[in-house]
Amino acid sequence: MSEIKRIESETPLVDLMNGSARWEIPVHDHGFVALCDVMPRLVPEGQTADFAIVQAARVSYGQGTKKVQEDRGLVRYLLRHRHTTPFEMVEFKFHIAMPIFVARQWIRHRTANVNEYSARYSVMPDRFYRPTIENVRQQSSVNRQGGEEPIDVGTAQQFLDYLTRAESLYGEYEKLIEKGVSRELARCGLPVSVYTEWYWKCDLHNIMHFLSLRMDPHAQQEIRDFANAMYALIEPVCPVAMEAFRDYRLNGVFLTGLELEALRTGEALRTENKRETAEWEAKKKRLGLG
Repeated sequence: MSEIKRIESETPLVDLMNGSARWEIPVHDHGFVALCDVMPRLVPEGQTADFAIVQAARVSYGQGTKKVQEDRGLVRYLLRHRHTTPFEMVEFKFHIAMPIFVARQWIRHRTANVNEYSARYSVMPDRFYRPTIENVRQQSSVNRQGGEEPIDVGTAQQFLDYLTRAESLYGEYEKLIEKGVSRELARCGLPVSVYTEWYWKCDLHNIMHFLSLRMDPHAQQEIRDFANAMYALIEPVCPVAMEAFRDYRLNGVFLTGLELEALRTGEALRTENKRETAEWEAKKKRLGLG
């Protein structure tokens, strides 16, 4: 058997989570996002997980890196120029509880390791998502997949009454399980507002892609609330990378070739696609171009 060579760090190591088992942020009535672990967990004193990004980019050990300010410049350069591999050297493991309809949107991001609560083996808990009456939204006239403005109070209350009837199915679910109906079939009648849980592990590069889509104003409000909580947990662990993420991804504006041409010439966008035109008008507003 090969001898294991142990190499001690030349500087004291600190725990990025300060010895905590988890950091948790409540979301909605029964949900939460909890950070359970991060890799690297131990970093040289005075460093953050940004250290691992720089280390990978320079293919050198931590002591070989340059000044902290130069490290920051490198991290920002990497993200600005879409050099993604170094960001994959930082990983996060979360424990999350969310409504099933949020989980079904979330799982479309297939770049994570996920293990979900099983309703085949266990009884689903009696927990349902219920928006406040002010947050019941009417269908957007421009965004086919979402709602924006609050709907009138009467209709909002009608919707909440509808949810109450859906939640009442939980009592039938329990009774049928007691009578011997298998859990894998009994769950069929439960609405997608019931809560599920999972452990979700993902590297920083793919988390930033998730956050760029799910913190966007066009994303459904409920999943945005979870994404904002995830961002808040990540930010103190790798503050330089997340600062760059805000500057270049979250608050940035991507311009297409057609849009650059319109910007250079001052002419209308060269397209007959109404959606492209609407998107260009929205970008012009953000750029202060009227």
